[in-house]
Amino acid sequence: MKCLLMIVTAPAILVLTIFVWLCTGLIYISGLVLGLLSTIIALLGVAVIITYSPQNGVILLGIAFLISPMGLPLAAIWLLGKVQNLKFAIQDWMYG
Repeated sequence: MKCLLMIVTAPAILVLTIFVWLCTGLIYISGLVLGLLSTIIALLGVAVIITYSPQNGVILLGIAFLISPMGLPLAAIWLLGKVQNLKFAIQDWMYG
């Protein structure tokens, strides 16, 4: 019976492993691109605060924070860690 469960869970572990690898690569690439983009938007936000409208400048700074490596990419890293913990929990449960 345990052998049958190992055979059934092996593809799930494989899929989770490939998913974690792909997401790690995507997070690395998007962190680099979005980090550069957030710098440009933050500079634009400061310029808008000084010259045009404080409200629009604050909105741009908020957007810059969300796409910076400390915003949404960090939330994606946290979620990816939870998926990886699930994979390890399944492995520990099945293979001891």
